[in-house]
Amino acid sequence: MLITHDTRCSLDTVVDLVNTAPDDTEGGATPDGLADLAALTEFVRRNNISDVGVLTERDLDAVRGVREKFAAVFAAQDPRAAATLINDLVAAAGTTPRLTDHDGYDWHVHYFAPGASVADHMAADCGMALAFFVVAGEQERLRRCEAPDCRHAFVDLSRNRSRRYCDSRTCGNRLHVAAYRARRKEAAG
Repeated sequence: MLITHDTRCSLDTVVDLVNTAPDDTEGGATPDGLADLAALTEFVRRNNISDVGVLTERDLDAVRGVREKFAAVFAAQDPRAAATLINDLVAAAGTTPRLTDHDGYDWHVHYFAPGASVADHMAADCGMALAFFVVAGEQERLRRCEAPDCRHAFVDLSRNRSRRYCDSRTCGNRLHVAAYRARRKEAAG
């Protein structure tokens, strides 16, 4: 599956957005990564989201709403359910596909309308990035970390669709070390 630069940026943004949600899994609660306007401003900067005006509390509330809908896409059990969620997101954003070559990037497509809110911007561009996976029959690549105390979202871009953890150096390694220690303890008696 060919993933263009702008699609990859949108995928990274949607994963980062979903992972800002507060979490109460086994390992303890994590706070809301979009707790206030300062956090939203940092999120926009960190993800290089262009064409965003002055952010307001209304934007923060709207982005949190979009975040919940994207989380539902990652939890969708089948392509039809994912497609319904994505269609709703993209339609509500009022998509207006247009070619652009801003900030030193080659030509690419933005799906949000000029002057769109940051929430509509992400719903349109990130929604379309996820739509490409459903169209390609690759919805199962939209995953949650299998570490019981993590559950972060990620997109499995491995060739053989075998990635299980959001980060193999942290979650994966931690679980492998725990399994190794358990085997050693069992063998020791």
